[in-house]
Amino acid sequence: MQNLTVLGTGVLGSQIIFQAAYSGKNVVAYDLSDEILAKLPDRWEYLKPLYLRDLEDATPEKLDAAVGRIRATSDLADAVSDADIIIEAVPERLDIKQQTWEQVGALAPDRTIFCTNSSTLLPSDIAEFTGRPEKFLALHFANEVWRANTGEVMQHAGTDPEVFEAVAQFAEEIGMVPIRIYKEQPGYVLNSLLVPLLDAAAQLLVRGVASVEDIDKTWRMATGAPNGPFEIFDVVGMMTPYTLNKDSENPESREFAELIKRDYIDKGYLGKGSGRGFYTYE
Repeated sequence: MQNLTVLGTGVLGSQIIFQAAYSGKNVVAYDLSDEILAKLPDRWEYLKPLYLRDLEDATPEKLDAAVGRIRATSDLADAVSDADIIIEAVPERLDIKQQTWEQVGALAPDRTIFCTNSSTLLPSDIAEFTGRPEKFLALHFANEVWRANTGEVMQHAGTDPEVFEAVAQFAEEIGMVPIRIYKEQPGYVLNSLLVPLLDAAAQLLVRGVASVEDIDKTWRMATGAPNGPFEIFDVVGMMTPYTLNKDSENPESREFAELIKRDYIDKGYLGKGSGRGFYTYE
C-alpha cells in the first residue's frame, strides 16, 4: 500500500502524514478548507528539527524529500481517488466520524482499506457507515509518532483477517511497531493504561491537592518516567482532554474541562505544539 490519504491535519494527523511520507509513502493530506491546509508548511518546519534530534537516520535532504511526497487538498473526492489506505484523524466525536466515513465510503475505490485513529471510540460503532465494514478497523498512533513508535491495530468482529494483517504490515512499513489487538477495547492498550493516570492527575489539580509541577515531579521521581501527566497533556494538546471531559457525568471532569478552556484554550495555549500549555516551550 503505497498511496495513503489522511483525513484531518491536526496535531496527530499531521504527524501521521509526515511520518508516512518520511517512510517513503505518497501521502494526500485532506482537511476542510484551504485556510487550514495553508498552515501545513509551518507544521513541517516544526517537525523537521524534532526528527533531526530524535532519529539517527534523519537528514535535511531526507526530510525535504518527505515534504515532496505530501500533497494537500480540501476536495474529498480528489483526496481519496487513488488511495490504497485511508487513515481518519478527525475530531473525536462519533457523529463526525460516522458522517465522514459515510462520505468516504461512497467516493473511495473498492480496493481501499479504511482505518480510524480514534482514541476512544470502537470500530464497530463506525464500521457500517463505511459501506465496507470488512475493510474497516482501527490504527491508533501514540503522540510524537516518530519517537513513540506504537501502531495499535484493532479489529472489530467483522474485519477481514487479511485486512487486519495488511494494516499491521503497513504500520511496520511506516516505522511503527504493530501492536495487534484482537478484541475491541475502548482506549486500546495504550490509553487503557494512560487515561486513568491523566484522570487522577486532573482530579488532584481541581481538588487543590497539589500543583501541576509537584504532581508531575512526584510521578517522574517515584516511577522514573520521563514525563509527568501534565507534560503528557501538553504533548496531546488541550483540545482532546477538553472535548473528552466537557460533557462527562463526573463533575470533577467537567470542572477540569472548564479550567482548560478558561485558563489555556481561550488564551491560545493549546499545548506543546503551540509553544505553551501547562508549561512554556521554546
